[in-house]
Amino acid sequence: MHNLISKLIVYKNIDEPIFLELSRIFKEFENGSYNKDELVSDIYTQINRLLSLATAYGFNHNLWHNYLAYLLATTENPFTLVSEKVGRKEGSVNNFVKHDLEIFLELFNYDFTKIEEALNIDCFSIITDYDAIIKKQQLFNKDVSDKVQKLSQDIEKAGDADEMFDVVTDFYRKYGVGKYGLNRAFQLSHDRDNDFLIPITSLDDVVLDDLVGYELQKKKLLHNTEAFVNGKKANNVLLYGDAGTGKSTSIKAILNQYYPMGLRMIEVYKHESKYLSKIISEIKNRNYKFILYMDDLSFEESESEYKYLKALIEGGLETNPDNVLIYATSNRRHLIKETWNERVNTSSDEELYHSDTIREKLSLVDRFGVTIGYYKPSMKEYFEIVKTLARKYPEITLTDEELEHEANVWVRTHGAQSGRTAEQLIYYLLGNS
Repeated sequence: MHNLISKLIVYKNIDEPIFLELSRIFKEFENGSYNKDELVSDIYTQINRLLSLATAYGFNHNLWHNYLAYLLATTENPFTLVSEKVGRKEGSVNNFVKHDLEIFLELFNYDFTKIEEALNIDCFSIITDYDAIIKKQQLFNKDVSDKVQKLSQDIEKAGDADEMFDVVTDFYRKYGVGKYGLNRAFQLSHDRDNDFLIPITSLDDVVLDDLVGYELQKKKLLHNTEAFVNGKKANNVLLYGDAGTGKSTSIKAILNQYYPMGLRMIEVYKHESKYLSKIISEIKNRNYKFILYMDDLSFEESESEYKYLKALIEGGLETNPDNVLIYATSNRRHLIKETWNERVNTSSDEELYHSDTIREKLSLVDRFGVTIGYYKPSMKEYFEIVKTLARKYPEITLTDEELEHEANVWVRTHGAQSGRTAEQLIYYLLGNS
């Protein structure tokens, strides 16, 4: 195995720990320079890590094939990044790629019998015919799991390097490569041992139809997002209005709807605004559309983070990339808190042109080309939301009149009517059913 891995050219930059450690282990085994017990222990350590990876991504059946497909799907190099954008192209580099894919085919079909018999182990036989315990989708990264296992199955059918080349380049063109190709959403990591942007591996599978009502709001959001993913001009979006009315749900739903078309989302908290330029520099040249999602955005009068956001939207000397937009939600129409004290005349020791400061703060919302209001539903609309949600659950057998009564009691003890309070009522009823 080590002799094969050492001959890689285009995929030479694979630095996945399991891959490198197995290469070292097999080098020691093939050279005969090893202590049996220590080598077995080292092998079991890597099997343990492979099982952990398989659990994280829901791999099954042939974990070795899944793992090699995972390496091919996540390794970023000049070839894979170009293939992500244009698919198969003629060029001399293809000869080197096919050389590497020949090696991967040999690794796919590697015979572990010799090392298992010599060390009296059977762990490789087990992982190549593995029956995983069925897990809920929330417990593993389904975005990656489905794609990698499909790639693994397609490679198994490839007869030679030419067929495998078609399989792999088609995968890169369809899904992309690396974390941005395989994952829907990301967040910032402040751990120096991690990448700056890391995937969010457990996401709601909410769709816009789950949000009852707000048809005009959803239409405006869809129109802007569809233009964006289709490469047309689109605007930054601010969703504002009453709490619990579905602003965040709407944005999560459009990510799920347009993810297959190359939409990705990065969640940025208010206190992380200073990193916006760094985020842009990392994603601007990738072949995806990115929404920077800022939830529950608002600024107190003493806070200055809004200036980073304003600077990004307005743009500096460097043109903002066409593949990035900002979608924000807020309970405030103007994002920045304004007090009555700001409206009165200033004293001599305060800023001379105080009104200019006020206008600067309140003008932030004007930088969003699309603003969509989400307002508290009427009681009639609230009852309709409750009844629509209840019909999704056969366990809830209350009549419409009984549901309206329960909804009326619930809203009096749990705040104003909204989609959120309606959903909370449904969960309460399900808990008692």
